[in-house]
Amino acid sequence: MLMSILKTRTFYLNQIWGRRSMNQTLILLTFVSIFSLYSVHLLLKTANEGGSLSYEQLGHKAFGIVGKLAASGSITMQNIGAMSSYLFIVKSELPLVIKALMNDGESNGEWYLEGDYLVLLVSLVLILPLSLLRNLGYLGYTSGLSLLCMVFFLIVVICKKFQIPCPLEFALILNETMNNTLTHPTAFASELGLNATGADTCKPRYFIFNSQTVYAVPILTFSFVCHPAVLPIYEELKGRSRRRMMNVSKISFFAMFLMYLFAALFGYLTFYEHVEPELLHTYSSVKKTDILLLIVRLAVLMAVTLTVPVVIFPIRSSVTQLLCAAKDFSWWRHTLITLCILGFTNLLVIFVPDIRDIFGFIGASAAAMLIFILPSAFYIKLVKKEPMKTVQKMGALLFLISGVVVMIGSMALIVLDWVHNPPAGGP
Repeated sequence: MLMSILKTRTFYLNQIWGRRSMNQTLILLTFVSIFSLYSVHLLLKTANEGGSLSYEQLGHKAFGIVGKLAASGSITMQNIGAMSSYLFIVKSELPLVIKALMNDGESNGEWYLEGDYLVLLVSLVLILPLSLLRNLGYLGYTSGLSLLCMVFFLIVVICKKFQIPCPLEFALILNETMNNTLTHPTAFASELGLNATGADTCKPRYFIFNSQTVYAVPILTFSFVCHPAVLPIYEELKGRSRRRMMNVSKISFFAMFLMYLFAALFGYLTFYEHVEPELLHTYSSVKKTDILLLIVRLAVLMAVTLTVPVVIFPIRSSVTQLLCAAKDFSWWRHTLITLCILGFTNLLVIFVPDIRDIFGFIGASAAAMLIFILPSAFYIKLVKKEPMKTVQKMGALLFLISGVVVMIGSMALIVLDWVHNPPAGGP
């Protein structure tokens, strides 16, 4: 359950914190986590009343083939977004790891330092063979490894807050001086767009609104989606009961709330307005030769590489159930679907310049469907013993309406931002 929520969102929540205010982000983080937990409550109650522990089957029972397609499509989009986040980490971090291991400070265009080539190589050599397995017996090991990796990452982020001085320019100058590569400190700082006398850069921003604010709700919504995994976990829970599963959910959501909060907060308080969308990438501009950060990068790369096949598995199963549920297993069909999923995700990672765009679009569409719209719609339709005028049904109706508003509003604002602020070709 923890890993279903966590995935790699911890690395990217600085997309929000670094470009929004502290108060706004904290309020949004709190509300989205509470709403996500409420939707889990609706989903579990609907599963008990509807007699099914499958998200797609609940959709089919509630609205027929349309409901099943809506659930399956939303789950597929959500998992593709998760895969994209993993591969974006490979694309951005693997070149830095290779540079550090080769002790090569400058890149002269070598192919093995190009993120696009490396993500394709990792996909073909490591991810594809693992994804073609019929059964993923190593799932428990990779989930545990990923969770340990995230905890290790969080500890390092908190420790680095007290090691990197502010203003950030002093840390940059100190790092370059120690490496004997800095000849003009002031010019070096100005090249990065920094102001060596900007003491204000060490003050947190409490309220701010700009064009990037529209991505806050979709990214946070994307960060708390675990709902496709709730019902399978509920099915395997020992001594299964809705109350016990809600206790598991509360503990998991609270743990991830704290992890998101501390990682994003300490990352932001280390770099303030200079924090980059991908937090590990920010450290590389300050601590190019830090052994501890190199270990973190290696652990993260190993964890995300082993987790991508785990995410491909439910997408492939969903596609197979939709297109050829009555047919026997076929290796060529199994391989073709896997290649299509992995190829499409690689195209997204290579040609979409900013992971923020993927998070924003999927958070505003698929994540909003999985958290707000589908659980409340299934609850209203399938829970027959409660009249429509009860507090529970009216609450679900309000939740459904709020989900529609969030989805339409966020999508409209994101499209407007794309029109008026087109991507420049990189993060």
